Amino acid sequence: MHAKTAVAVAGTLLAVPSVAVATDAPDPAATAPAAVRAPLGEHPTVGAEMLAAHRRDTTARLRAAHVRLARGAARLSGATLPHDYATRLRGETAADLRRSNRRLRARIRRLSGTRTRREAGSTAPPVLQAIAACESGGNPSTNTGNGFYGKYQFTQATWAAVGGSGNPAAASEAEQDRRAAQLYAQAGPGQWPVCGR
Repeated sequence: MHAKTAVAVAGTLLAVPSVAVATDAPDPAATAPAAVRAPLGEHPTVGAEMLAAHRRDTTARLRAAHVRLARGAARLSGATLPHDYATRLRGETAADLRRSNRRLRARIRRLSGTRTRREAGSTAPPVLQAIAACESGGNPSTNTGNGFYGKYQFTQATWAAVGGSGNPAAASEAEQDRRAAQLYAQAGPGQWPVCGR
């Protein structure tokens, strides 16, 4: 009988809300969103506090990732970010930051691809660039000793047939692009049975 009474008293003490000390500061429980408030005495539950903390952490991580991505995109495009750029993101929601981060990643991929082609000096159309990437990784000096040479893995006979002389791997990338375009125009992608598909 005494054990039941002790449990009932303990349960009653736990259910009674604590009395807040009167101050001039607003009660944080009263200003919290309804989803974070608990039903008893307007005190947030542990679960609600953990959920709110998780959302704050997620938003902070997305904001930091956004700033890094924006700096990378600015660097690739030759621009600079405003000094208060991170401050401007304070009101963004996690969903907004996710969307803008996806757009920034796509922009960085576009800028990186454009810059890589420009730096490589390739003048080939995209279809030939795809073939070259498959055949040799886009390396114009590829010579693995298997009878295929250069960016497009020409044989000596095919290289000579399109007007090339010497070793294709020793020719400039622009010449290899030109000869590959000529071969593609004459015979189509079938000259590259695996990579031309």
